Amino acid sequence: MATGNLTHVTEFILMGVTDRPELQVPLFFLFLVIYLLTAAGNLGIITLTSVDSRLQTPMYFFLRHLAVINFGNSTVIAPKMLVNFLVSKKTTLYYECATQLGGFLVFMVSEIFMLAVMAYDRYVAICNPLLYMVVVSRRVCLLLVFLTYLFSFVTAIVVTPCVFSVSYCSSNVINHFYCDNVPLLALSCSDTHLPETVVFFFSATNLFFSMIIVLISYFNIVLAILRIRSSEGRKKAFSTCASHMMAVTVFYGTLLFMYLQPRTNHSLDTDKIASVFYTLIIPMLNPVIYSLRNKDVKCALKEFLKNPCKKFNLI
Repeated sequence: MATGNLTHVTEFILMGVTDRPELQVPLFFLFLVIYLLTAAGNLGIITLTSVDSRLQTPMYFFLRHLAVINFGNSTVIAPKMLVNFLVSKKTTLYYECATQLGGFLVFMVSEIFMLAVMAYDRYVAICNPLLYMVVVSRRVCLLLVFLTYLFSFVTAIVVTPCVFSVSYCSSNVINHFYCDNVPLLALSCSDTHLPETVVFFFSATNLFFSMIIVLISYFNIVLAILRIRSSEGRKKAFSTCASHMMAVTVFYGTLLFMYLQPRTNHSLDTDKIASVFYTLIIPMLNPVIYSLRNKDVKCALKEFLKNPCKKFNLI
């Protein structure tokens, strides 16, 4: 392909969730409510698990970081998306687009591994309860969270430059509501074999290892619960991991739906629907899933609402 007369792209146009004008304002208010609920729920979890003495266990330490990740993921996507509902020119600068992709990858990969870490935490709590505080010590918690963020930053630092190393020199219209690697590579006018291989390698590796940890953990959890003789004991053991099982099922179910569908049925429009779910809906649902089924969180919230100043040691 001759490159002499090609004009290189300096900005992209995001098509958004839909291009129908009559839906822009209603969708703006819908996603604004979703984002506000997401922010309120996750910031609430972060606050409660930071100030309440009963929520200073490894489980709530990991839950706090999941809330940070959920809030970060939705914040990387939602503000730009909301602005684009109200403007006619839905542009994003080249480097702004790269930054959004990098931020999205950091928080998505962090969530994948944080859910795996939380599955391991529940495995230790149910299968080795007497050694729980020894096995999942504060040092181990910090190490697991550090490795989670390390893997996510490595993924973002490697994948993002690869995606933007190709030439974008004709169409600059992204069929998505944020800068994602698949619709970006679809616009390239150069060979995309290397970046596609890198994207596939990191996606497959991260999903494979995290899902292996989750599946092995829950396989052993189920075996341990089945060995409990009393129905009350089984119910108590199951309740300690029910919220996490629900969150894992919703999150991985969405990812597997998107990545395992046949190529003949695959479309960027389908990707957009799935992306709305795991970038905006799931971060909104996670605080609800973890709080409504958790007595400690509900009690902590009630006490906090009664006297927030006392929790912050202001009086």
